[in-house]
Amino acid sequence: MPVRVEPDATFRDALRNQTGNAGRPLAGMWVCSGSPLIAELCAGAGLDWLLIDAEHSPNGLESILAQLQAVRGYPVQVLVRPPVNDTVVIKQYLDLGVQNLLVPMVNSAAEAAAAVAATRYPPHGVRGVGSALARASRWNRIPDYLGRASETISVTVQIESEAAVAAVEEILAVDGVDAIFLGPSDLAASMGVLGQQEHPEVRAAVERCLAAAAAAGKPAGVNAFNKDTARSYLAAGASFVLVGADVALLARGSEALAAEFVPSVPAPEPGGTPASY
Repeated sequence: MPVRVEPDATFRDALRNQTGNAGRPLAGMWVCSGSPLIAELCAGAGLDWLLIDAEHSPNGLESILAQLQAVRGYPVQVLVRPPVNDTVVIKQYLDLGVQNLLVPMVNSAAEAAAAVAATRYPPHGVRGVGSALARASRWNRIPDYLGRASETISVTVQIESEAAVAAVEEILAVDGVDAIFLGPSDLAASMGVLGQQEHPEVRAAVERCLAAAAAAGKPAGVNAFNKDTARSYLAAGASFVLVGADVALLARGSEALAAEFVPSVPAPEPGGTPASY
């Protein structure tokens, strides 16, 4: 007799259970290496959530699948960022078993609604039906997967442009958008201050979105590798943060070793992180 299984709790559930009055904000890190081994190593670190990235990292369907399998069973939430807000790409990710999406470059309520529709079966959306072939339903071992699929998926959309900031209230109002996530790097570029995530106008835009999310009763997160900045955003109401990345930690750690044991190598700058983050 086949084993009947239940889907994992979603990131939406974790935010409801562990933020606001019920607990504390959730801390996470990027997983960008494409390595299942590194993903598993990070999954056991004690953080609340991981973000497997396919927008700026060497991740395809096969490597994402391998990482999902590697981290399964660890007490950590896993989000996956596709390279684009695209119905076909999202369909493939969902069929792989991705339950928590972080959709990049969402600039309007219409784009947010399209992202949500890509995660819903008709008549509520446009997701293609292939559950019998897919890990998402554990090959039809999750009872009534088709009827319950939307309950197993969370949608977080990225606010990372001036247009998105201007439309943040409308984006937050879209049914099915569970949370927003602020990307200060692309936001800085959009505002004409490329590479200046700490620029006062960028920080003000982030804090405006955090306040809008609080008013709408929805969680908002932010990327902040600078620890003081992360704490500032948490104080301003962020429900979840990304505070590091596997590749950045390895780069800075290996540079520190080289600086200590190879006299000709200068020490890395304190807090140095890739500008693209």
